[in-house]
Amino acid sequence: MPKTIPKKSASPNNQLQKCPTGIKGFDEITEGGLPKNRTTLVSGSAGSGKTLLGIDFLINGAIQFKEPGVFMSFEETEDELYTDVASLNLDLQGLVSRKKILIEHVILERKDIQETDFNLEGLFVRLELAIDSIGAKRVVLDSIESIFAGITDVGILRLEIKRLFRWLKEKQVTAIVTGEPAQETYTRHGLEQYISDCIILLDNRVDEQIAIRRIRVVKYRGSKHGTNEYPFVIDKDGISVIPITSAGLDQPGTAQKVSTGIPSLDKMFRGGKPGYTKGSTVLASGTAGTGKTSLASAFAIACCKRGERCLFLSYEESAGQLIQNMSSIGIHFEPMIKKGLLKIVSTRPSFFGLEMHLLDLYKLIAEFKPKAVVIDPLTSLIGEGDQREIRSMITRMIDLLKSNGITSFFTSLVSSSAQNDTSGEIGVSSLIDTWIVVRELEEDVSKKRIRGLFIVKSRGTGHDSDVHKLILSDDGIELMPMDVESTGIANEEKKIDKNVSEGQKSAKQDKGE
Repeated sequence: MPKTIPKKSASPNNQLQKCPTGIKGFDEITEGGLPKNRTTLVSGSAGSGKTLLGIDFLINGAIQFKEPGVFMSFEETEDELYTDVASLNLDLQGLVSRKKILIEHVILERKDIQETDFNLEGLFVRLELAIDSIGAKRVVLDSIESIFAGITDVGILRLEIKRLFRWLKEKQVTAIVTGEPAQETYTRHGLEQYISDCIILLDNRVDEQIAIRRIRVVKYRGSKHGTNEYPFVIDKDGISVIPITSAGLDQPGTAQKVSTGIPSLDKMFRGGKPGYTKGSTVLASGTAGTGKTSLASAFAIACCKRGERCLFLSYEESAGQLIQNMSSIGIHFEPMIKKGLLKIVSTRPSFFGLEMHLLDLYKLIAEFKPKAVVIDPLTSLIGEGDQREIRSMITRMIDLLKSNGITSFFTSLVSSSAQNDTSGEIGVSSLIDTWIVVRELEEDVSKKRIRGLFIVKSRGTGHDSDVHKLILSDDGIELMPMDVESTGIANEEKKIDKNVSEGQKSAKQDKGE
């Protein structure tokens, strides 16, 4: 019987060491950052954010990880770099003055680039002095095209590029080299991509007049990494990457309940304490003027009355207009705002892309630390991208809220010309725990227009699915039972139930179940 040779277990010392960049989200998709003491090629067209990524890498290294860095620029002067980041909260000039970062501007003259006697000895001398003067652990060369501009001899190019990358590795620094992509290559010369240990591709595209930035890890020797394109944004804090893979299904469950803010609506949820499940997602959908924002506002006030903070994102009304409108039905926001329990943020969805809205939500949650979030209406965001991007963004948004234990309330506007068409709602509602539908109805007897409300679903909670009359008055919001047959809403309920079933069946087919 042949002997079984035991497999040698991988030593932790053999694992590739990582250098964290400190860039939000980027270290997550690279499982720790860039390869330590190796060279990474960052490729991107003009305006894609290559230089800023390099500066971000150095600043975070100096502040968060106590690693000084050298930025060697072949195109922009030191003053020009200061101007570039002046609008951002990046203290580049302060770190330079404290000798945490050293900026070297190298001017290359035509006489310096002669193919017959071209070599990088002068560059190595200058770069070594810079590294040794501050004990640098990080280096950025911006850009490699400038170093080898005018060199056409492939043999010289290959030799000198290899020398540069080998020299950086021998200096034990983690280096970023920027380059511009050409046709079918990640740099104009096409050689650096084979020598680099890691390749990061940045892309800035325009889709339907909205700029969309994407980042992709093309290559990473010795390490697993996310292979998708990930949206990233540039704001006052620098670069932030929003990983799609962060959306998971590991949120803890809870049996705790929170009030809807409307006693008669609370009673429609059965089992123990009535109301919404804490940390769940709630959707109120309906046509214009049916009371969606009113339901959301009642929930927000109930949260504040418990002493918990609520964040209200309004995409169609200004804060002042929302405060005035809700006061007409006895919902008063101002006292809660003064107490610091309620924060209203109003903005137009078309001002930014989906990624920026999601990043703003990340930051607002980190700063304000709410226990409840209202987004009114979610459909304003849904109009700002294609269906796949929208679903990805909403999934990540819900994941963010649930992972923080936040009870979230979304409103969804349905077109009055297609109020019985629920196909658009199904795409959102399949991600929602509790779905409430509000509709404008007509009583057969009096021919009066009234508001009707019913609960389509509420995961893990028994609920009254009958139609109730929704009354908005000076005294607040109240629900009253009503005769379904007299309004013609029964058929609509059946159609929604059918669409929900078909949507769930389709989702299972997509998963291969």
